[in-house]
Amino acid sequence: MLKIVISGPSGCGKGTVVKELLKYSNYKLSISVTTRQKRSTEEEGVHYFFKTQEEFDSMIAGDELLEYANFCGNFYGTPKDYVDKTIKDGFDIILEIEVEGALKIKDKFPEAILIFLIPPTFTELHSRLVGRQTESEDVINYRLSRAREELALYKKYDYIVINDDISEAVRQINAIVESEKLRSHNRKDIIDFMLNN
Repeated sequence: MLKIVISGPSGCGKGTVVKELLKYSNYKLSISVTTRQKRSTEEEGVHYFFKTQEEFDSMIAGDELLEYANFCGNFYGTPKDYVDKTIKDGFDIILEIEVEGALKIKDKFPEAILIFLIPPTFTELHSRLVGRQTESEDVINYRLSRAREELALYKKYDYIVINDDISEAVRQINAIVESEKLRSHNRKDIIDFMLNN
């Protein structure tokens, strides 16, 4: 089973693409913890586990997170137990996390597949952020500035997928996952079975 990290600038459509991927039976989503305020469209335990800063600090102290990062003034982290249990249950796990966290995952788990999702243009990214109507102009400008920094790290990723058409982005990610499963180092069990039968 694979650890699939999907990240990219705010507004690139990560949430929408991941929602479509989760319609396939092989995927489960790693639910992150965050100190960010819950949006009206979000549910506890579905989109995030919302924590106070004190609760988040306690998780760090207890070594309960695979990675964590401060993004736009809020903390985000990936809970170890949830990821381990999902893989043990036989699912490919999708980690929808920001760039800093993605690189930490790759350092700890070199076999993790890092997919960088980007919009077709920077103008489109701005339009998507404005269209969400969830943040002030100052926050949008900060996110756009941060997006430029994140885009500069594209070489750290295994794959880049342009989210211009959701169904095509999903098709490409599924193709990446299938190809990765056919890599020789992921097929040891097949070889062992063949040699013993």
